[in-house]
Amino acid sequence: MNIEVLASSSAGNAYKVSDGNTDLLLDAGLSYKELQRRLNFQVSGISGVLISHSHKDHCKAVPNLLKTGIDVYMSQQTAEEGGYSGHRVRIVEPLKQFKIGTWGVLPFELEHDVMNLGYLLANKAGEKLLYATDTYYCKYKFKGLTRILIECNHSYDILAANVANGSVPIEHKNRLIRSHFSLENVKEFLKANDLSVVREIYLIHLSSGNSDAERFKREIQELTGRMIFVAGK
Repeated sequence: MNIEVLASSSAGNAYKVSDGNTDLLLDAGLSYKELQRRLNFQVSGISGVLISHSHKDHCKAVPNLLKTGIDVYMSQQTAEEGGYSGHRVRIVEPLKQFKIGTWGVLPFELEHDVMNLGYLLANKAGEKLLYATDTYYCKYKFKGLTRILIECNHSYDILAANVANGSVPIEHKNRLIRSHFSLENVKEFLKANDLSVVREIYLIHLSSGNSDAERFKREIQELTGRMIFVAGK
C-alpha cells in the first residue's frame, strides 16, 4: 500500500492511496488545477474519490472531478449540501460496504458539525487503512488495521494558552473541541483499538496555530511504538 499526502490543512485536504492496482483519492479539497498538478496530471488514473463531508477544504474539486468522468462517493447529505448530482455521484451509507476496483470500502459515521464519514479500506493483500478526519469522537473500534490516517488537529493546553493570550477567540475554541480531533482524544482512540499489526500512523489536518508537530509525533510514537508521519500542507 502506498499513501501520498497531497494536502493536509484547513486550506485543503487530499490523500492518494494505492494498492498497486487501484488508485483512490480520500477527499479532494483543492482547486482542480492544483489537484491536477499534485497528481502529476494523472487524474484519469484515479478510480474513485471518497468524500468525508461537505466543507470545501475536503470537496472543492468535486464538480470538476465529476465533469472529468470520475466516480465520487459521498453521503446523501453531502451531495445535497454541495449541490452535487449526476450518475458519477455515488451515494454511500454508513456501515454498508462496497467495492472500488481491488478495494473493499466501509463508510462509518463520525461526529462533526455536518454529516461526516470515515472510511475503512481493505485490499486483497490483507492490508487495512483507516481514514478519519474532522471529528471529535469515533464510537467504533477496529481490528487488523495496518495503517491509520487520523486527524490530530490541536491539543487542549495549546488551545487554552492561545485563548488566554488572545490569539484564539473563545468561540473558535468551543467550535474546535466540538468538531475536530484533539491530541488527547486521538490518544484515547488509539488506546481503545487493536494496533497489533499497525505499521504506520499518519497524523493529518493539524491546526496551523494550535498544534505542535514534533510534540504530537513524539507523544503518539511513545504511546504506540509505531512509525509516525506528520502530514504537512
